[in-house]
Amino acid sequence: MPRQVYFYDQPERFVAGTVGQPGARAFYLQASARGRITSVLLEKTQVSALAERIEEVLDEALRRSGGEAAIPAAAPQELLDTAPLDLPLEQEFRVGTMALAWDTVDSCLVVEAQALIEEEGEEAGAAVFEDDENGPDMLRVRLSGAMARVFARRALDLVAAGRKPCPFCNLPLDPEGHLCPRANGYRR
Repeated sequence: MPRQVYFYDQPERFVAGTVGQPGARAFYLQASARGRITSVLLEKTQVSALAERIEEVLDEALRRSGGEAAIPAAAPQELLDTAPLDLPLEQEFRVGTMALAWDTVDSCLVVEAQALIEEEGEEAGAAVFEDDENGPDMLRVRLSGAMARVFARRALDLVAAGRKPCPFCNLPLDPEGHLCPRANGYRR
């Protein structure tokens, strides 16, 4: 079956969102533009890793440009998107692998999410290359520096929203422990 690539160049909206209650939430990436919506399912850990890695890539691109790249140091408040996922919510695929790159020529972040492949045999772990017409389906999104920062901020907030707050500082508790800044190193 030929590969389907859902491509968005500077979409109107690119967000991470959830369906369900904390502890039983399903996480989605959703891109939309000109009446077209693409939603892909992924794990909470993938959302968190993607957001953290986006922040790192943007910080590195900004550093390498000597501060000249069109990347804000923080998510612009006026661009924050807190609206729910667009409906209808139709999952195109479950995400297996993701990739990020900063395009220095066009000054944008490229995010790719490939469908999870569940195959048996030797080919299961084989790398899939971009020109493979029979490779897994993919969501490819190109984002401005500002839109990428906004995505990362919302995604990190979304992941943290399901965590209990620290009784001292009210920050979300990390599953691996929380070093509280207000309780003199109290680790929970």
